[in-house]
Amino acid sequence: MPKQTFLNLPEEKRTAIVNAAIDEFSGYGFESASVNRIVANSGISKGSFYQYFEDKTDVFRHLVDVLANEKAIFFKDKHPPSQGQSVFDYFRWLTKIGMEFNSSYPRMAQAVTRVLFVEGLYYGKLFSEYHEMTKGALTRIIKQAMDLGEVDPSIDLELAVMVMEIWTNAITTYILTEGMKQKDIMKWVRSAKVQETIDKLLYVMEYGLRKTESQFSTSV
Repeated sequence: MPKQTFLNLPEEKRTAIVNAAIDEFSGYGFESASVNRIVANSGISKGSFYQYFEDKTDVFRHLVDVLANEKAIFFKDKHPPSQGQSVFDYFRWLTKIGMEFNSSYPRMAQAVTRVLFVEGLYYGKLFSEYHEMTKGALTRIIKQAMDLGEVDPSIDLELAVMVMEIWTNAITTYILTEGMKQKDIMKWVRSAKVQETIDKLLYVMEYGLRKTESQFSTSV
């Protein structure tokens, strides 16, 4: 978390520091990120930086918090198109809305995605709380799907969560990587072609989990 001295800064200065951090993490990842470059690109002294943050880990966590707050605001007025949709239909809607959100904040989303998913730090100890939060949410979705008879009961719950989690992270990384090459990422994400691509990717995940005539025994 940033120190109170950072929170007391004028908004313009806070924004300059955040933007410099976004550029650093999106361009260099976490391991190669440099406090010296963040300092130089934000126009502050190195001494000031350490009055605002403990280290680059602290700065990155702040970026994740900012992105999470913006996401909560973005989702506040978003509602699924139907109350009677299946768990998989809801997850498809959630994923597509999430892609739209990332398109609204592409550089910040790219910075967070590069560090957590491309570098794989999402699965390590340093940022384990983000992994645990996502696993918890996906576990609730899968359990609901199992209760509704939509997910194969012979599939191990942890395995199902892992499949959904990895697939979601892969889609996010792919869409952001390709989207950043476009002139208008939001228009690109909303295009019929990209929406169809997301549908096809989610289809592969869904029908690996959906309840069918299983080849596996449900007995222990």
